[in-house]
Amino acid sequence: MKTAINDYITINDAYQLVEGAKIRAKKYPEELFVLDRYDANKRGYLIYPFDEGMQFSDFGVVVSENELMFDYEIEARALKQKAA
Repeated sequence: MKTAINDYITINDAYQLVEGAKIRAKKYPEELFVLDRYDANKRGYLIYPFDEGMQFSDFGVVVSENELMFDYEIEARALKQKAA
C-alpha cells in the first residue's frame, strides 16, 4: 500500500515523534522509515527502513531529535491516531 505524498507533515516538536510512525527524509521522499524508541545511551531515535509494507529491523540507524525535526517529515495519520 503506497502512502500519498501529501500524507506527511513537518515535525515541529518532539511530542510528534511517536513510536511506530512512518517518517521520510525531505530530500529523498521515496525512502521511508519507521520511528522506533529513543535510545538515551546513543542520544537519538532508532529508525528502521520501511518498504513494500514491511519494516526491516535487521538494520537500524540512530538519528538525533534535531536532525529529525529539520530533515524529516512524519506521517500525519500517526499523529491523528495518537490524539484519539
